[in-house]
Amino acid sequence: MSKTKWKNLINKQLIAVGLHDDAFESTVESLASILEQRDKTFQEFQQSGGKSVIEYTNKGGSTNMTKNPLLVLWDDLNKTALAYWRELGLTPSSYKKVTGTGAKKEDGKKGLAAALASIES
Repeated sequence: MSKTKWKNLINKQLIAVGLHDDAFESTVESLASILEQRDKTFQEFQQSGGKSVIEYTNKGGSTNMTKNPLLVLWDDLNKTALAYWRELGLTPSSYKKVTGTGAKKEDGKKGLAAALASIES
């Protein structure tokens, strides 16, 4: 996905949870860039065969198995993006810290119990 599309999606998410503020624009911009690069890295990883480990020949001529650098980079970009999501309050725990409230929970009462509870109130 392009940086612009990521930026629009992040802003929509911030608006949806009531946390949108123009002061966050540079953070949103950075997160969108990270996510665009993450997507490109993952696409490159898939095009290269999608192998988690690859053969690597060192200076001495020995061939060893090593983690695919594209997969390592993709994972690093995911972790960086998660840190930005947390800063913006877009994870459940960070949203709760920012707003002081968690996700809306249903009452849990159904049928007759819900009807009786509504009569009592």
